[in-house]
Amino acid sequence: MTTAIERPEVQAFYDRGSGTFTYVVYCTQTNLGAVVDPVLDLDYASGTISAGSADRVVEFVVGHNLSITHLLETHVHADHLSAAPYLQAKLGGNIAIGSQITGVQQIFAEIFNEGSDFVPDGGQFDLLFDDGQGFEIGEIQASAMHVPGHTPACMAYLIGDALFVGDTLFMPEAGTARCDFPGGDAKTLYRSIKKLLALPEQTRVFVCHDYPEDDQRERYETTIAHQRDANIHVGGTITEEEFVIMREARDVTLEMPSLILPSLQVNMRAGRMPPVDQSGRLFLKVPINAFGGADITTLPQSK
Repeated sequence: MTTAIERPEVQAFYDRGSGTFTYVVYCTQTNLGAVVDPVLDLDYASGTISAGSADRVVEFVVGHNLSITHLLETHVHADHLSAAPYLQAKLGGNIAIGSQITGVQQIFAEIFNEGSDFVPDGGQFDLLFDDGQGFEIGEIQASAMHVPGHTPACMAYLIGDALFVGDTLFMPEAGTARCDFPGGDAKTLYRSIKKLLALPEQTRVFVCHDYPEDDQRERYETTIAHQRDANIHVGGTITEEEFVIMREARDVTLEMPSLILPSLQVNMRAGRMPPVDQSGRLFLKVPINAFGGADITTLPQSK
């Protein structure tokens, strides 16, 4: 006799500025739940942080009498600041990410010249999940899946029949994530996706991003079956070699996310800000040509 796969409730929240979905996923038997990939609002031009997106999540959780046990990050996002610490203060729950985060922290600690004050050991997070590690959301069984490629530490979370894939997969008509960030690799991403596509075909798939045209509505839910058949980058009979050629050619044409520099510095700290300076002010760094550019040694510099 087979046990039916549990079906949690899922509520999506869309941040149009970054094209990001935050999810509340919960067990209706216990009212215990998790938040996946929460967004904190940043007006980069003015340096102003606000919590309108996160407060929508708080309002929903409180309004549905839910208790949050986990705040799940799929990876160190490059396009938005995480609201996990803000939500933890409001709702509780452990901030979790994959255990390979330490390698990502080491990369970005060097890029941002963090020095000895920042320890890249993952200790900024409450929980570090290994590949295949199980946990529970109420009475619903869940597992963490290591799916590197977009970044070396990307995780997907299978909670009952609901799979939260982060940036590994987009909606089938949009394809897959880029692989040109430090530590990314197209061949690795293809193999991670195939690991996900081996799940039961009825598994619900919830993506982290969608970028609809102004006259279109955002979309966030599909299935493993639909991804297998119709994903424009990996569906059908597309081979690993074909995918790698396409992905690498496409990646060189993409612009960097507008919030990549503040996002990486904050998100590698589990959504917490860097320490304030001696005057009590907070600053984020802008490393010049961290991801390529002109030879700045030829440019005039202050003495």
